[in-house]
Amino acid sequence: MSRLLLIGAPGAGKGTQAERLSAAFAIPAISTGDIFRHNVKNETELGKLAKGFMDRGEYVPDSLTNDLVRDRLSQSDAAAGFLLDGYPRTADQVVELDSILTALGTQLDVVVQLTANTDEVVRRLLNRAIEQGRADDTEDVIRRRLEVYEEQTAPLIDIYASRGIVVRIDGLGEVAEVTDRILEALDARGLTPNL
Repeated sequence: MSRLLLIGAPGAGKGTQAERLSAAFAIPAISTGDIFRHNVKNETELGKLAKGFMDRGEYVPDSLTNDLVRDRLSQSDAAAGFLLDGYPRTADQVVELDSILTALGTQLDVVVQLTANTDEVVRRLLNRAIEQGRADDTEDVIRRRLEVYEEQTAPLIDIYASRGIVVRIDGLGEVAEVTDRILEALDARGLTPNL
């Protein structure tokens, strides 16, 4: 059983590594963005509520996000472990996640923090913007997103570091190299993939 949280700046490679770790450990990668899209597509009650905010271009409030995550973590495929990506994003969400996991009789095993040089991340995101035709992803916008990440996520990392469960991994390099670094760090913590 592996219960992981993946944290990293935009462009640090979280999505790619989440897929690889999900496969290696045979656990679901749970992304709040995916949860929103799934619930909206399937027109669940929570999805209808979330869609109203999304259609207005507003953030889905913490209370609704927490309910969606609580629902997703209570599903049978997450009982043997999971990988969270994109949640929690705030200190309040950390408290809520603790509450959800306590109710499920479990807790996080490891928080994997993917680190990356800011200039390299900006370069990656600018390339991705060109490849995907994202005209609004200018350098100024990307740098602002990185500042917001630092402001909002640094306190979360401090919370989890005080619990002794953070492993910091250099997110730069070939995808397979980064995956190997993560797997080595997890193995050192007693978490072995189901390969």
